Amino acid sequence: MAILGLDPDSDPIGGLLSLQGELERFMRNPAFGTGLSGYGVFPPINVFDSSEGAVVVAEIPGLDASRIEVAGEGRTLTISGEREFAPDASGRGYHRRELNEGKFSRSIQLPEDYDVSRAEARYEAGLLVVRVPTAERAKPRQITVQRA
Repeated sequence: MAILGLDPDSDPIGGLLSLQGELERFMRNPAFGTGLSGYGVFPPINVFDSSEGAVVVAEIPGLDASRIEVAGEGRTLTISGEREFAPDASGRGYHRRELNEGKFSRSIQLPEDYDVSRAEARYEAGLLVVRVPTAERAKPRQITVQRA
């Protein structure tokens, strides 16, 4: 029985939620591929402002820093790399497999207030921290008033 006269088959929000559920089930399927976390996004990131600019923190455990690439172009910051396990891992019969391997790439758009070309990255204890300074043109400055 429809509440408020809405037909459940014609509810666009219900249809989208159903589609989202189907896509999530598809993405969790081990046959789909590697390089995806349980949430469908890898690496998970936090982005926040600091007094010097933006800070991007990515959780990428189990990698050597040389296996991670950070690139900036325009307002886009891209974090990519590849996570591999022991060569003999492919022949194992898993009871449960949640650790993903393979290539990953994650791009984020930053506001124009930040200078991606001057970003610095540091990787320690499974966390990649990228500091993106505020662009010079976005910093407040005092303007001197000159006499005419």
